Amino acid sequence: MRGIGLLRRHGQAIVLTALGLVAWSAAHAAELKVPDTAATTSFDFDDKGIGDFKVVDGQWVVEEMAGAPSGKRVLVQRAIDNVFNVIVTPAGPYSDIDASVRFKPVSGREDASGGIVFRFDAGRYYVIRANALENNFRLYYYDHGRYQLASARVYPPSLGQWHTMRVVAVGDHIQGYLDGKLLIDHRDARYRSGKVGLWTKADSVTAFDDLVIRGVPGGGGG
Repeated sequence: MRGIGLLRRHGQAIVLTALGLVAWSAAHAAELKVPDTAATTSFDFDDKGIGDFKVVDGQWVVEEMAGAPSGKRVLVQRAIDNVFNVIVTPAGPYSDIDASVRFKPVSGREDASGGIVFRFDAGRYYVIRANALENNFRLYYYDHGRYQLASARVYPPSLGQWHTMRVVAVGDHIQGYLDGKLLIDHRDARYRSGKVGLWTKADSVTAFDDLVIRGVPGGGGG
């Protein structure tokens, strides 16, 4: 039993070391960039509602919120019974994108998360997300189920506070930022183009504001 315990401890040490190497590698990666000519589309939810958005799952509402990053109104996801909640913007579809959003995890006992969906096409997509209840920042792909591609250890974003998330995808190269720090640097060629949206999970009530997308037009996005 003692030998098994040592193996387990050694295995944990190896895993922790690997995670540390991944974090170091991402932090020192060259920053991806979309072309300077890429068109910019922004949504601050103050002047327009979400009538042109596509609700895949969830209860997405625009409402006033004190302390909103810009203006008075934000987009809030309030459903608490779905596995995942997704809303897709009318912009795009895009191949390469640089998308950022301000998000505030408001509440959640099982989950308190927010994420950016990108290359959404026919129900398949990538999502990069942060969770106020976990010390990780992760990239997944979704195709009738969610599958993890990359993860970085972080201090979890605080409940009730605004944070910034950003994803840049150029070809098969994907980078993810949380509060200005590059944490994920990964390659995956599964999905090439599609639309951009927002995401939460389970009982997470999350507010979003200042969604900005710089994108290169591409096919797909149904």
